[in-house]
Amino acid sequence: MAETTKLTATRRTEFGKGAARRTRRAGLIPAVLYGHGTEPQHLALPSHETFLALKDSANALLTLDVDGTEQLALAKDVQRDPVKRHIEHVDLVIVRAGERVTVEVPLHVTGESAPGTIHQLELQTITVNVPATRIPESVPVPVEGLEDGAVVRVADIPRPSDAGIEDDPETVVVVISTPRASAEDLEADEAAAAAGAEAGAPAAEPAGA
Repeated sequence: MAETTKLTATRRTEFGKGAARRTRRAGLIPAVLYGHGTEPQHLALPSHETFLALKDSANALLTLDVDGTEQLALAKDVQRDPVKRHIEHVDLVIVRAGERVTVEVPLHVTGESAPGTIHQLELQTITVNVPATRIPESVPVPVEGLEDGAVVRVADIPRPSDAGIEDDPETVVVVISTPRASAEDLEADEAAAAAGAEAGAPAAEPAGA
């Protein structure tokens, strides 16, 4: 089983915006746990520990201790303050060991394309179906040695272990190109060349010389 972060959750008995604000002022984060046909459970999670657990992973797997009973859960939706970026609310879904889940995983370019070229990542995440306890942190997209004009599609990405990729196989993920000067740069170069040629031209001879 993948490593999980254990959090002690307490049940919430008050709901609404006012109750959520009071929960946050108490150093806790409002959360809802649902799934597998169960009634939604309104919980409060420890703010600092939850922030650390969700900081580096888009699909964090958590072990929740609710009234002494442990429950495996996946962070499904994390709402953050748009300015301060602190967590305001978390939606959690119940998962079972061995169960498969469908999640979006970040893409990560690896390797270096041919000298003089650059890569453009056209797709930021990819949708995979994997065991809940084996969700990869990212999916690598190799570009080592690829030449100008090369295109990497979903079908070209090595499939993570035990995972199925659900995006269209023809979707473009990375484009390799050679940087080209802009029209303004070309005009500036032509103007400089013309000025240099004019400055170096021999002076016209006086009439009748």
